[in-house]
Amino acid sequence: MQHYWKAGFVELPAPSPMPQLPPNTLDMRVQDGSKIRNLLELALSQLERGNARHVVFSGSGRVIGKAVSCAEIVKHRVPGLHQLTKLHFLETEDSWVPTSPDTSLDPLTVRRHVLAVWVLLSREPLDPNECDYQPPGALPGLGSTSHANSGPRPRRRVRDTWS
Repeated sequence: MQHYWKAGFVELPAPSPMPQLPPNTLDMRVQDGSKIRNLLELALSQLERGNARHVVFSGSGRVIGKAVSCAEIVKHRVPGLHQLTKLHFLETEDSWVPTSPDTSLDPLTVRRHVLAVWVLLSREPLDPNECDYQPPGALPGLGSTSHANSGPRPRRRVRDTWS
């Protein structure tokens, strides 16, 4: 690929993994140039004013971490949000053109499958039987929390290793 340069890429249309979203859902598409500060400012202002009851953070490829970070920060700042997370593969098409027009190389088109994430945060209860659902106050990745284990943990005694 040293004789080619990337002319661009296109994310091919794909159905949303969350097709049943209400019409007033705020769709936050996180991209490479997106600033977390700007994404959070818009999402938090819409949630706090009551203009939106649902927010979806979505991102694919290198920005998955940024999309998840935004969702976690919003969950931390706005208590009582239900979360539903979906992973999906999107198809992208990369266009490559020869660096030198003198060569007999043809332009290339490469199709790739890229991982994408959608994180729905909702003030209204979601279906708890849905896969990857987190109720408000749940620790990430652990589902619902148990009240028996939510108290302070007793300190462990340190053994004397010099005896």
